[in-house]
Amino acid sequence: MRSKQELYQPLWKQPAVNGELNQMDVARRQAIEPREISQEGDKRLRITWADEKMCDYEAARLRRACPCAQCVNEWTGERTLKPESISDEVEIQDVTIVGRYALNFRWSDGHQTGIYSFQYLRDLCDA
Repeated sequence: MRSKQELYQPLWKQPAVNGELNQMDVARRQAIEPREISQEGDKRLRITWADEKMCDYEAARLRRACPCAQCVNEWTGERTLKPESISDEVEIQDVTIVGRYALNFRWSDGHQTGIYSFQYLRDLCDA
């Protein structure tokens, strides 16, 4: 269990188009590039994005938003997980980085198959 641990410090190269930066592409990519990810106790995750936006995520809200095939119908996109089936007391037991694009959580209820892309996490924050 971690009280606060830095998980990710990216080394990011800006894309070049014919030797020049495409500023819209740079801004869009930076918006979903985490600068720092930290677990704040067992029930909260904080992501500071490259564009300086800071997002706090509660464990229960993240668990209820799990994007895996057990929680969302793969064919229809309909959420099959019933939000009321997830306790407000659910905890983050572990967080791992998936490549350079996502996080995977191991939850106190035993679930661990969701891959939360950085884009998905940023969208959850902005919603």
